[in-house]
Amino acid sequence: MSTRKRRVRDKWRRKSWYTVKSPPYFGEVELGALPSDEPSKIVGRVVGATLYDVTDDFSHQYLKIYFRVTEVEGKTANTIFRGHEYSRDYLRSLIRRRTTRVDGIFDVTTKNGYRLRLAVCALTLGRIKTSQEKMIRVIMKRIVEEKAGELEFKEFVQEIVLGKLASDVYNEAKEISPLRHVGVRKSRLLLEPAIAA
Repeated sequence: MSTRKRRVRDKWRRKSWYTVKSPPYFGEVELGALPSDEPSKIVGRVVGATLYDVTDDFSHQYLKIYFRVTEVEGKTANTIFRGHEYSRDYLRSLIRRRTTRVDGIFDVTTKNGYRLRLAVCALTLGRIKTSQEKMIRVIMKRIVEEKAGELEFKEFVQEIVLGKLASDVYNEAKEISPLRHVGVRKSRLLLEPAIAA
């Protein structure tokens, strides 16, 4: 048997680090760095961050955002919004006894052809009837679909994440029953148009 030692090539030495940035509609904030020996291998990778990392506002700590790398320019990896969700702890802290949680899951298409799935939730102050739940869900669906039809992807995503869409739902749904919280607890990008507008 040969006693000659094989030289082990260190794969890490050949890798370069690429800075990942959030999309322009999230202020092109630095989200971290990814190692790769080829830039093309980074495309498609998903990077997670909290909204606090993007806005520097501590009250946004509970929201996780996911970005997917779409292209690499030099040492910078550009991304697109892929989805978001409430942290489990935060969602658990919202739920109380003797209250009703109204959930609605909707697939919508934005003005410029991006398709998203949204999970909207409303938490009431007390128990409510099934008929009231249905009415709240109808309001959610109408507002979400109207907003998606009016806005382009960038604007719509900002409204989802920063809570504008949820406040619109809250303002209408509170007429049916007093509410403690309304929010888009989760979203996911399902489809991008063939030619991104």
